[in-house]
Amino acid sequence: MDVNAAVAAAAAIAGVLTGVIAMLAFRWSERDQKRPTRTSLHTDPVLPPGVDTVLSVLRSSAVVLDEADAVVKASSAAYALGLVRGGKLAIEPMIKMTRDTRRDGEIRQVELDLPRRGTGRGEALAVSARVAPLGSRLVLLLVEDLTEARRIEAVRRDFVANVSHELKTPVGALSLLSEAVMDASDDPEAVERFAGRMQIEATRLTNLVQELIDLSRVQNDDPLEDAEPVRVDELVAEAIDRCRHQAGTKQITMAAGGTAELHVWGNRGQLAAALGNLVENAVNYSPARTRVGIAARRVTAPGGDLIEIAVTDQGIGISEKDRERVFERFYRVDPARSRATGGTGLGLAIVKHVAASHGGEVTVWSSEGQGSTFTLRLPEAGAARDRERALLTPVLDEDDEDGQPDGTTTVSSPYEPLPAPEVLP
Repeated sequence: MDVNAAVAAAAAIAGVLTGVIAMLAFRWSERDQKRPTRTSLHTDPVLPPGVDTVLSVLRSSAVVLDEADAVVKASSAAYALGLVRGGKLAIEPMIKMTRDTRRDGEIRQVELDLPRRGTGRGEALAVSARVAPLGSRLVLLLVEDLTEARRIEAVRRDFVANVSHELKTPVGALSLLSEAVMDASDDPEAVERFAGRMQIEATRLTNLVQELIDLSRVQNDDPLEDAEPVRVDELVAEAIDRCRHQAGTKQITMAAGGTAELHVWGNRGQLAAALGNLVENAVNYSPARTRVGIAARRVTAPGGDLIEIAVTDQGIGISEKDRERVFERFYRVDPARSRATGGTGLGLAIVKHVAASHGGEVTVWSSEGQGSTFTLRLPEAGAARDRERALLTPVLDEDDEDGQPDGTTTVSSPYEPLPAPEVLP
């Protein structure tokens, strides 16, 4: 009897202990679930309603931080700029801003220069950082990349300065020469000499103003609005005719060659101006009694066939350090020689913009003392190519003595001169 009672008492005690342990475990689990964890602080439900949607459409890089400076939410642009690394804000000045804003609730904004990721060069990213409180616990950081805006502003500032300088030079020269003419009114030879100088400066001023107008037009207009198939051989002929007088004065031979019946798609006026600038540069920077060649060919490219127009000279060449800048506005490889030839420093900039607006590019190969080759690559006109293929169908004419299909020109190399090249002795 005593044994049964003891067993029952022990069982009762064990049951009570089990119940107490289960209750404590349940309470402990409840408290553990309610406790905020590191993971829970980084999930979207922590953000106020609608904030996540707003952040996803902002153009600026967005980062939301909690009271421990841990990143709750960050946009992909923030990671791309290198603002967030390992779940933490990586820019020390921005961390200080967020802490100050969390402490006093004030909105802060500052512009910073950040090192560019992935480059060994000393380039920097210019950014504008703005910090504001987001609720009672969170802080919102918005970062806008100003690098491109600053670059454009610098280009605009330099452009205005260069234009002012370039306009001031011929205008000042005209003013001085006019005074000289007045003082030498009784000396016909001096008047004639000064008048000739005035004509040169007036021509330089006219060319500068015209090229400024051309550059503004190619930058602002869409050339494809009035696009049409343009024959490459006609563009080459116009460029040669434009430089005929300068080449004849220096006894420079100009020869056209390459593949015949090529077409590009674009604005005829802009394309003629671009190719004309390349040929004119080649003539101006070539010594007397040398040769300038213009050749065209078709090349295969992944996005479709391209037409290459290469302009080769035997001039002074371009050094490697200058090669990267020759397409900048007002940049001159040899300023003294450029002024002597009446160059404005805008011709190659116009070529670059025309090529880009037509979906192409312009490149340069050069070696000092050996000459240069500027290559203009433009998309071929598809419809014109189809018509050309139809014309080149290999149907032999009985009267064709050479055995070649009608309408074809046999060229062993894309750059071989045409049978009747345009040559200026």
